Amino acid sequence: MKILFLKTSSLGDVVHHCPAVSDAARHFPEAEIDWVVEESFAPVAAMHRAVHRVIPVALRRWRRSPWRASVWRELAAFRRQLAAARYDRVIDTQGLLKSALIARAARGERHGYDAASAREPIAARCYQVRHAVPRALHAVERNRLLTAASLGYRPGDACDYGLRAPAESPVSVAGEFAVLLTMTSRADKLWAEANWIELARALRARGLRAVLPWGSAGERARCERLAGELDGALVPRRLSIAELAALFRAARAVIGVDTGLAHLAAALGVPTVGLYCATDPVLTGLHGGAALRNLGGIGDAPSAGATLEALEVLALGTAR
Repeated sequence: MKILFLKTSSLGDVVHHCPAVSDAARHFPEAEIDWVVEESFAPVAAMHRAVHRVIPVALRRWRRSPWRASVWRELAAFRRQLAAARYDRVIDTQGLLKSALIARAARGERHGYDAASAREPIAARCYQVRHAVPRALHAVERNRLLTAASLGYRPGDACDYGLRAPAESPVSVAGEFAVLLTMTSRADKLWAEANWIELARALRARGLRAVLPWGSAGERARCERLAGELDGALVPRRLSIAELAALFRAARAVIGVDTGLAHLAAALGVPTVGLYCATDPVLTGLHGGAALRNLGGIGDAPSAGATLEALEVLALGTAR
């Protein structure tokens, strides 16, 4: 059997799709599984042990300069790559018009959400087979249910992300450390800097240094500002997704605001606390593992003390 998945973005959504891939591989161990994903997040799909071929797409980059000849050449090459194989199932778990149109360009029976279940109801018109999936479920479980319905099995209880991180951490840190993910896509999702400082000092008192990754100039400035208030904190060079995954695996714990990187850490089995200040973790929070905790919610930012208590239970009270 040949299966093509479409889950293009964003980072958290891509991570949330991984258990569905694991389910499909478990039920069809001989299946050849390909995955269309935005080029920025292709390293996550490549980390999944069951993925045969990653097909990067660059919709975000192409939209910035659609008039360039190079963009049209890349688009033509992508369409050729997509059409190079015929699939038994083409499954779009994104549920957006952009992903549904990509599905139409693939060769195979197209499956997706019905109009009542899709994030953009118009996307359902592009599928040959449509499935009803409750919208009130966590994103991980929606992906798993759609995939199961498309392939004809029940997903089961085990939630396996199937990810393999690179073995060697890109950052050398003396002693144990915790990764603090202070960056996110929206200002209202940020956690107060005073909270980060209070938490990091408490962690240092317990023997853990703070490592603060960043992805933009503004995020780097925030991390350096925080590090200036802390003993032994480290702000590394800018790291790729694969390098961050390796860093997470070497950490004692990861603490992050509502960002896809926190989901990646939890998917790798690292003790992870998610801090929610402006979003509801019920539908898109950290999910599927024993070593994770979601704190806060819309208009209810967690305190540094509550975060430390969660870490004590998840990681700090357990020897490694």
